[in-house]
Amino acid sequence: MLSRRFRVPLAPALVAWVAPVIAPAIASPLHAQGAVLPAAPVVIDSTDPVAVMVSQLDLGRYKATIKGLTQFGDRRQGTKRNRDAVDWIEAQLKSYGCTNTERITYEYNPPAPTPRPAGGAGNAPANRPPANPVAAGGGRARGIRTRTGVNNDSLRQPDARLRALNAEPSTPGMRQEVYCTKVGTTRPDEMYIIGGHMDGIGWGEAANDDASGSAIVMELARIFADPRVQTERSVRFMLWNNEETGLNGARAYVDQRAKLQGIEEPKGSGKYPEPKWLGMIQHDMMMFDHGMPKADGSIPKDQRPEADVNIEFQSNSKMAKQSAELAWLLHGANAKYATDHPAQVGPHMTNTDSGPFQDLIAAVSLRENERGTQVGSGWDPHWHQPTDVFATFSDADFRLGLNAAQTTLGAVAKLVGATVKK
Repeated sequence: MLSRRFRVPLAPALVAWVAPVIAPAIASPLHAQGAVLPAAPVVIDSTDPVAVMVSQLDLGRYKATIKGLTQFGDRRQGTKRNRDAVDWIEAQLKSYGCTNTERITYEYNPPAPTPRPAGGAGNAPANRPPANPVAAGGGRARGIRTRTGVNNDSLRQPDARLRALNAEPSTPGMRQEVYCTKVGTTRPDEMYIIGGHMDGIGWGEAANDDASGSAIVMELARIFADPRVQTERSVRFMLWNNEETGLNGARAYVDQRAKLQGIEEPKGSGKYPEPKWLGMIQHDMMMFDHGMPKADGSIPKDQRPEADVNIEFQSNSKMAKQSAELAWLLHGANAKYATDHPAQVGPHMTNTDSGPFQDLIAAVSLRENERGTQVGSGWDPHWHQPTDVFATFSDADFRLGLNAAQTTLGAVAKLVGATVKK
């Protein structure tokens, strides 16, 4: 049952802003599979600006943003389709009213590939128990495991159009990634970074990995960019590049910008090109939580009703305490503002763009599953595969990503002191 705080009528001046999302919320079930009870009507509390902002998240808009990103195929770094996607993202951000839009430029020259020895982990048969039960990032891999890896075979993609779109190989050289910033009104010298990576691999459309995370970042940028929304602190919305090659875009950002934090430029202007970093919240693979592989190695067809948003920090980092506090703050925001799926907190963040920040500031990652113990054990069969296309996923899958967006928006709006003009 909804708590009383959601039953306060909307102020008339806010009706036009939230009305488009109230009706779909009333009509939508909690889960899009199986026999379920209909969702209770969502009545927004106009006295809570965070609730008003969260109400602007909409399943149809979220899906449309993911679909827009998939038009560029897998968006592999170092290709024209990747550059076209960066241009498209920037144009979308500007169309939202996020005028403080900029790019980071860096060089990426990959090392020569190292031959994989025969009999390595990547060649292990399905369901074989791991030789080392400790997963990436820490934690113990349990239960049934299936083979994971990156598809590099174009012929495994049955869609000829998509094979042609993804045919151009990556070349070394200059890379760019785009971001936009909501400037705080009273503390423009401090900011939270909200991230997702826009590049993918595997000869699919990178719909889940990571259009689903990038779409969260873009949807939050849309809501914060509304002139009726004011924040005390700044928020930066980052669309990382080169995540799939080793977090190179995020590392380039840290290398170029860390020393510029909190510097007023020009002096006396009240402008801070790189506000002091207060926290980094990453979004990476947000939609598929169908559960552990079955005994035969297959994955359940439908999103499990108990699917959750996994919030991870790294317990071995220098900022573990601060990161854990940020993770639990997000957990609390999920309990208050997410409509369908709960959150779980774990200490083994790894292999995502928050990694380069973890020894500098509070840093967390949101995912569909724990990265090391679950994704690394084959819980998502579409990870880096030709099947990571928009058509693979159902509304129940997309809704899990939307709940992650509600979680982050609820937390960040509180952290930056967001208000909505009436």
